Amino acid sequence: MHVGMAAAKAQSLFRGLMLVDADAEADRAALERIALWALTIYSPIVAVDGIDGIVMDTEGADHLQGGELPMVTKIANQFLARKLSARVAVADSWGTAHACARAINRATIVVPPGETVRFVERLPISLLRLPAKIVSDLRNLGFQTIGELANTPRAPLTLRFGPEVGRRLDQMFCRASEPIQPIRTPELIEVSKAFAEPIGAAETINKYVGRLVVQLVDELRKRGLGVRRADLIVEKVDGTRQAIRAGTAKPARDIAWLTKLFRDRTEKIEPGFGIERLTLVAVMVEPLEEAQKVSALVEDDITDVTPLIDIYGNRGQRVYRVGPVASDVPERAVQRISPVAEPIAVAWVSHWRRPVRLLPRPELIEAIALMPDRPPVSIVWRGRRRKVKLADGPERIFGEWWQRDAEMDAVRDYFVIEDEAGERLWVFRSGDGVDPETGSHRWFCHGIFA
Repeated sequence: MHVGMAAAKAQSLFRGLMLVDADAEADRAALERIALWALTIYSPIVAVDGIDGIVMDTEGADHLQGGELPMVTKIANQFLARKLSARVAVADSWGTAHACARAINRATIVVPPGETVRFVERLPISLLRLPAKIVSDLRNLGFQTIGELANTPRAPLTLRFGPEVGRRLDQMFCRASEPIQPIRTPELIEVSKAFAEPIGAAETINKYVGRLVVQLVDELRKRGLGVRRADLIVEKVDGTRQAIRAGTAKPARDIAWLTKLFRDRTEKIEPGFGIERLTLVAVMVEPLEEAQKVSALVEDDITDVTPLIDIYGNRGQRVYRVGPVASDVPERAVQRISPVAEPIAVAWVSHWRRPVRLLPRPELIEAIALMPDRPPVSIVWRGRRRKVKLADGPERIFGEWWQRDAEMDAVRDYFVIEDEAGERLWVFRSGDGVDPETGSHRWFCHGIFA
C-alpha cells in the first residue's frame, strides 16, 4: 500500500480495510497542539514540519532531559502512552532528522555528530523536501538515493533544476543554515527588541535582557499571571537562532530574580557576527495574585527555598521531593512530586520502621533461616557474607489483588536485621514459608537503614 493508491485496489488487497475520510484541518490543528506541548517542555524553538511532523532545535536544551537518547526515548514513550505512533530522530540538521524519522523504522534514532552521510546516503531522494516535479524528473534521470545525488557535480544539477537541489543538500549536510521559525499563538506573551546595529558585547546583552524582563513582567501583571517558563530567543545576523530557557518552581513576577536567572545563562550566547533581535517569550504561565507578607510578630517567618530550587532546575538538575501513596507495598508507597507541591492528605503508616533508603528494586540474596517465620541467621548480599546479630520481625505485607491478579495470594515477610558490622538492612522472604502459592520463598534485600 502506498500514498496515491486507489481505494478500491487497497480494499481488494487487504480484507476488512477501514477507510476514514481525511480531515486536513483537524490534522493541522492537532499538529499545532503537539508543537505547543513540545514548546513548553522540550525546546524554545519548535515548529510544524510538513503535514505529519514537528521539528525542534534542541541545542542547549537536551541536557535538561539527561542527553539526546534519554530525551528522544522520553518523547517516544509519551506519544506511546497516548496511543500515538511516532518516530523521533535527532541529528545535526533539520533535513537529516526529517529524513531519518520518516525512513528508518525505529521509534528513536540518534545520528551521532559527523555521521550524517552514513545515515542518509541510501535514503530516497523524496526525503530531501524537494518539489514533486523535481523529484519525478530526477528519478527519470536515474537518481534514486540521496548519496547518488550528493556525489553528482553541482553545476549540471543547478543548470537543469535551479538552486533548490543544491540548497537542500547543503542544508542536510550542514553546509547551509536552515533557521526554524518558532510556532507562536496569540496567547503567548512575548516582548522583543530589534537593533539598528548588531550587538555582541556581554554587558550590552545583559542590559537589554533586563529591559525585556521589565516589559514582560508589566504584561504579566496586567493579566494577573506569573511566569513558570520563559525563553530568550537570540536572532543573529547570519540568520541562525539561539535560545536560552529559564524556569521557576512557582509562578513569578519578580523582576530582579527573573533577570538574574537569565543573566546567569547569557554567557552561553555566541553572538557570532552580531545579534539583530532579542525576544523574550513566556511559554508557560499561571495565575498569580499579590500576597501581603504577614508580620513576624504574628507568626514565624518561613524560609522560602524556591530560589534554590530554581537555580538547581535551570542547571539541568532534576529537583523533586518524595510524597506518600496509600499503599502497603513499599515500592508503591512513594511518589516523586514537585518540591513546591501542596501537602498531600495521605500519610505514611508510622507504627513500623522504614529504611531511609529503599532500593530501586528488591535484590536477591542468599539466606539461611528456619521456616516458616524465623529471621535469617546469615545472608550473602552483593558478594559478601554477613552474620546476623539482631533481627526484628516478621512484618507481613499482603499483595494488592486489585492491582494485579497475580497478587491475590502473594505475601511478603519483612525483617529488620543487623549484621556484625552494625549495618541494618530491610530484608524479606517472598511467601509465607509454607504455601508455594504465596511466593517463591526466596529472600531479598529491599532497603538500608541509617
